[in-house]
Amino acid sequence: MTDSQRWLALAGVVLAGGVLYLLAPVLTPFAVAALLAYMGDPLVDQLEQTRLSRTGAVVTVFVVIFTVLLTAALVLVPLLEQQIVSLVRRLPRYLDWVQTNLVPALMTNLGVEREVVALTAVKDAVVRNWQQAGGMLIGLVADVSKSGVAVAGWAANGILVPVVTFYLLRDWDLLVARVHELIPRQFETGVSRLAKDCDSVLAEFFRGQVLVMVALALIYVVGLSIVGLELALLIGLIGGLVSFVPYLGFLVGIVMASVAAFFQFQELLPLVYVAIVFGIGQLIEAMLLTPLLVGDRIGLHPVAVIFAVLAGGQLFGFFGVLLALPAAAVIMVLLRYLHDRYLMSDLYHT
Repeated sequence: MTDSQRWLALAGVVLAGGVLYLLAPVLTPFAVAALLAYMGDPLVDQLEQTRLSRTGAVVTVFVVIFTVLLTAALVLVPLLEQQIVSLVRRLPRYLDWVQTNLVPALMTNLGVEREVVALTAVKDAVVRNWQQAGGMLIGLVADVSKSGVAVAGWAANGILVPVVTFYLLRDWDLLVARVHELIPRQFETGVSRLAKDCDSVLAEFFRGQVLVMVALALIYVVGLSIVGLELALLIGLIGGLVSFVPYLGFLVGIVMASVAAFFQFQELLPLVYVAIVFGIGQLIEAMLLTPLLVGDRIGLHPVAVIFAVLAGGQLFGFFGVLLALPAAAVIMVLLRYLHDRYLMSDLYHT
């Protein structure tokens, strides 16, 4: 590759980044659809092997995906709202307990001044604003209904995501073949190998890690419900969803569940039950879920995962969050490739 070609490639990368930045709000439904199609394509291919037509396989997978998503939304959203409302209503009582019991202990044993941990302002803010949290969905619908543009945008995305997903599922293999044909023959072997490595990493993460997250959320919700924790659904879902970062879901979940159990039961034994629930979840994840569903070839460091998600959200909003981990996985594969090339080069051996 000549110097002019390198500068041209660099300019193309910069231009593509600028276009993505400007079009991020528009590209979000396409990114969601591409993610759903990418995760569903292997199922379509498997159904095709049973002598089902491509269209029939696509329709089957499409119906399953969106049935699951719609059912989850219709069932979980109202339940989550109820639990959030319940939490907000209880916060003043929890803060009273902290002010009455914990603050004097801190003042006596650690010499902490009362002004440092004064919670009156926090309590007043919660009491004053809990009604807003209690009507999140109603308020959201009301705000959106005031703007015809917002309503049109939501409706367009609600229609666009399923439509784009269907067409991407139907033509996924064709699109991959067309992209492969565009690769210059002299680079075809190396690019194909890198593409396969990227696909392997992405497949293991999305098709494996998403299942791990769902399984852990289910384990936490069921376990905390058996314990009798009133916020079991909310805390279990949070613990499962953030488990894409190793041990983060466990730490966040057990801390939140322990605090909620202590305030609800005012006893120490429920804390032991909470620890058992999360301990069982962690063992199942380490010994069964991750080895079976994810494997050990992803190679994304937890710090890199956190940085990628935060950086993507900061630069491109929700579209950036969707794009962050795929981009990080591809960059990781490229860095591995460059590292291997460097180790084989004369620059390393001289």
